[in-house]
Amino acid sequence: MTTMQQLTYVKAKQLEWWEVAKPQLEGAGQAIVRPIAVARCDLDYYIAIGAYRTPGPFALGHEMVGVVTDIGDGVAQFKPGDKVIVPFQISCGECVNCKRGWTNACNTMPPLAAYGLGTHPEGEYGGALSDFVRVPFADQMLVALPDSLTPEAACGLSDNVADGYRTVADGLSRFPGEPVLIVGGLAQSVGLYAVYAALALGSKQVLYTDFDDVRLSKAAKAGATVAKVDYSKSTRTDSDYLITVDASAMASGLVYAIKSTAACGFCTGVSASSVPASELPLSAAYLKGITYNVSRVHGRQVLPAVLHHSCAGHIDPLAIVDSTYSFDQAADAMFDSSPKIIFSRRD
Repeated sequence: MTTMQQLTYVKAKQLEWWEVAKPQLEGAGQAIVRPIAVARCDLDYYIAIGAYRTPGPFALGHEMVGVVTDIGDGVAQFKPGDKVIVPFQISCGECVNCKRGWTNACNTMPPLAAYGLGTHPEGEYGGALSDFVRVPFADQMLVALPDSLTPEAACGLSDNVADGYRTVADGLSRFPGEPVLIVGGLAQSVGLYAVYAALALGSKQVLYTDFDDVRLSKAAKAGATVAKVDYSKSTRTDSDYLITVDASAMASGLVYAIKSTAACGFCTGVSASSVPASELPLSAAYLKGITYNVSRVHGRQVLPAVLHHSCAGHIDPLAIVDSTYSFDQAADAMFDSSPKIIFSRRD
């Protein structure tokens, strides 16, 4: 078999199954993996509807668990038949940045090299909603799927679950038990996973704000105190929080998060905002001594921690999942506006 099926983003609101060349081993240390469970990232939905900056066509999907089907020379930790979590960012594990834990900025790879996002300038690495993907650094990238987790539970761990986790992990390690504010919104599942992570890490109280009743209900079910907020009309919470998270992906939500951050507090942004330029309340942030951190998740670096908490039952990755679809339904189901959906291979 020299060809395979790949779900391709063609243009806004147009996803198609294309027959493309099957990836092949191209050198030592590589593996071929057949995806069997794929979580739709928050970003995938916005790609599908055309609210993403990168033009098509490119392969779609990047949160995945798969089965190793072939390995190259030098692969020592995996063999054909192993079920593995495949981090979405391509990282060698050996360069200066990878050794520092900055696996979203591997020195060996072009900037933004990843599965399913169309962001790297030197060609594609394919997407999770494909029959096969090539993993260039198998021993360094792949993580064995524990027997205690299903592929569906684990497929989103290296991105949306990890992203939610990292927004609160550092703050709660510095300030154990501290209350946390999570400003929810368009980064739908990341904000909700941040709720689960904050409570798993010992926050004594999590306030989750949002304008959407479905997400508010899911956050309340997770154990958060919830408040419905129109960020365009309300600029801050009644109380200050030392640890805040902006998962709104909106300029008004980002202002709300920063203005709600306590003196010398820490605000983490998941995706800045959905507009190219946003006015920030920098004077207020300066006078209060706020640290604002905005960056992409280091998926491979954070994965072991979220895997531990998921296996221990502290974080349930499936708690916010509304529907599971087969791979062949993905071209239509990608437009489901629910906070989180899963695709499972049923062949």
